[in-house]
Amino acid sequence: MTDTRVIPKKAAEERFNELHYLVTEDFLRRIKSGEATTQDLKAACDWLKTNDITGVALEGSLLDRLASVIPKVDPSLVKSRLYGKNRTGT
Repeated sequence: MTDTRVIPKKAAEERFNELHYLVTEDFLRRIKSGEATTQDLKAACDWLKTNDITGVALEGSLLDRLASVIPKVDPSLVKSRLYGKNRTGT
């Protein structure tokens, strides 16, 4: 006779917390070690977004430095490059 294991319909909150911790720790380990791929970095960003983790780019912070190297986009210039002369009413 074999033992039958009953699988609960829902995992306990502690199990979700453990999984959350393990996923986060694995992202951190891969990123800190330098072995993270572009796909890993994208997944880590998605993980942060999914968990409502945001940052404030305080002056001199790493996030501020990252934001400073991202090119600024002028919406009117984009429109003129896409559609030719400046369009009104859009």
